[in-house]
Amino acid sequence: MDFDWLDAPFDLKLIPPREIEESFEDPFSLRLLPETGDENGTRYFCLGKTVGNQSIFSVFWTDGKKYRVIFARAMTPDEKSFYERKNTEFL
Repeated sequence: MDFDWLDAPFDLKLIPPREIEESFEDPFSLRLLPETGDENGTRYFCLGKTVGNQSIFSVFWTDGKKYRVIFARAMTPDEKSFYERKNTEFL
């Protein structure tokens, strides 16, 4: 995966780019398409965990080759529960 980190619209000091990339590489990550589109293009959600087990929620768009993360933060308890529930459904 190739990420575009130039002029990221959020503080990369709170969650370093490497950890965000790890959440995308999580084999159990969930990538979701919201129900509604946006006039600026389709944005997707990613719920994944880092190697250090940090749970990260990201909003991103992609052209199929490059990923542009436009927002990232720690998952809320409800998001963690959703992530765990969806992953147990696949086992």
